[in-house]
Amino acid sequence: MADPELSIVVPVYNEEPGLAALFARLYPALDALATPYEVIFVNDGSRDASAALLREQFQRRPDVTRIVLFNANYGQHMAVIAGFERCRGERVVTLDADLQNPPEEIGKLLAAMDAGHDYVGGVRRQREDSWWRKAASRAMNRLRERLTRITMTDQGCMLRAYSRDIVAAVAASSEVATFIPALAYTYAAKPTEVEVAHEERAAGESKYSLYKLIRLNFDLITGFSLVPLQLFSMFGMLVSALSLATYLVVIGYRVFFAEWRGAINALWDRDILAFLLIGMLLFGLGLVGEYVGRIYQQVRQRPRYTVRAVLESDGAAAPPATAGAPPQAPGP
Repeated sequence: MADPELSIVVPVYNEEPGLAALFARLYPALDALATPYEVIFVNDGSRDASAALLREQFQRRPDVTRIVLFNANYGQHMAVIAGFERCRGERVVTLDADLQNPPEEIGKLLAAMDAGHDYVGGVRRQREDSWWRKAASRAMNRLRERLTRITMTDQGCMLRAYSRDIVAAVAASSEVATFIPALAYTYAAKPTEVEVAHEERAAGESKYSLYKLIRLNFDLITGFSLVPLQLFSMFGMLVSALSLATYLVVIGYRVFFAEWRGAINALWDRDILAFLLIGMLLFGLGLVGEYVGRIYQQVRQRPRYTVRAVLESDGAAAPPATAGAPPQAPGP
């Protein structure tokens, strides 16, 4: 396969019901662009027949199709990283396999890159999601922008285009837990956004539960800012000052306006604002634990994912290989 100008990276996890519809729309849309391209499907440890369907599609279009098979489920972002590490195009577009991002919209992103932008984010024109997902997304967008200074109108849109330099920088960032669109934004010299269509899921169900969405936003906030720790420190100082002031006021009141015995008992009072302080302490421990946990994951130096096989243009599966390992730390 000659080096293409455009690489499409599609993570796949249990998408058996919708893959046929994806193939039927994706390849004609790319053929219409009249640009040499490749499509890299990364099977993220699917438990259904997704891997078999991907193999069949590879046999139909081996000239432009490459398949990466994980040995287990490592998450959507690790699948995208695997695609980034193997893509050969000067422009790289990420796309969901559920057809909520119409493949026909890829041309809009490429037109924005033709105008000189090195990173193009998609903004869903009319989201076909539940109300609570829309509300949660808006709230997290505001919080992320305030904490990280990263401006993304629609952080949940998978349809994005990256220049080759940005893809190389993201792939070289050996972070175990990261949020790729935000990381790419920090490397971009001239980012922009374009409005794209959004459709209902063609088949199957969403892989992002409420818990996974919360975890994703924890990765986003703790991976790009120390503001949460700084805010917690300032909040702790404020609560401590208010607690001390309240304690002194209560003691003064009991000394001057209550019986002397009440004032003596007040000196040994330990219950003022106890629940608030305990709750604040537990929240702070969890926040610190989030940062420490990220450090723990990073220093273990374990491979971020393991590849079981790769189907290339010669029609043969590459031997099993381990990839995605962070670089070794330099010696003393």
